[in-house]
Amino acid sequence: MLSKTEETVKYILKKTGQKPKIAVILGSGLGLLADEIEVDVKIPYVDIPNFPVSTVKGHKGQMIFGTLNGVHVVAMQGRFHYYEGYTMEEVIFPVRIMKKLGIECLFVSNAAGGVNPDFMVGDIMFITDHINLMPNPLLGPNHSDLGPRFVDMSEAYDKQLLSKAKKVARHHGINFKTGIYAAVTGPTYETPAEYRYIRTLGADAVGMSTVPEVIAARHMRLPVFAVSVISDLGVEGKIVEISHDEVVDAASHVAPMLNVIIKDLVREV
Repeated sequence: MLSKTEETVKYILKKTGQKPKIAVILGSGLGLLADEIEVDVKIPYVDIPNFPVSTVKGHKGQMIFGTLNGVHVVAMQGRFHYYEGYTMEEVIFPVRIMKKLGIECLFVSNAAGGVNPDFMVGDIMFITDHINLMPNPLLGPNHSDLGPRFVDMSEAYDKQLLSKAKKVARHHGINFKTGIYAAVTGPTYETPAEYRYIRTLGADAVGMSTVPEVIAARHMRLPVFAVSVISDLGVEGKIVEISHDEVVDAASHVAPMLNVIIKDLVREV
């Protein structure tokens, strides 16, 4: 794994010559932030040595290097999921690469199903904590050059970044929720009984991503801010048949507001 990391980092540095300060992972239907970046270099995932390739609609599949509000950033326009058949090590590989490139914090976004009865489709939820119902990405031999064997997760989501995000949202008059995100493997959407189970566990939203990347980031002591767009509801009496196209569509409607928050948050950091 370490030799692959070195090869990938060497390739990207040769292509970009940049040291990004912040990394942003853009989830389903949320790739429009890339249009706000003053782009220096775009690298398709297929060109990057050892990189997986996005196979899911709404995930364009490229790394974008440039500036956002005057800050050097790298954006992943599309991510990798366990349900695509990738190993957990492959899922978190980009986070490790971006850390080696010099990022100081990680922003993550996703589309998620709301299980809190107070939520509505289109709500923005700042993630305060998570419940991991997926295999832990740190299973197996520990890479001590990346982080410790046992990782403290008492503050998986950085409180200072969360406070700044709330301040930015209020400044722009953007409504938001806060809550706990439960991560499941997918690729099936949940049954009504599973939605009830996840809500009983204490979650407010459920999705198929984010948590592996957050665990990898915290292993490397990277502070994290994460946000979900509620794209469908897993609440009794409000559950309807849902497709991925509808999830992407719901997320894309909220993307402009989320772009405003992330752009200002980048400057605040």
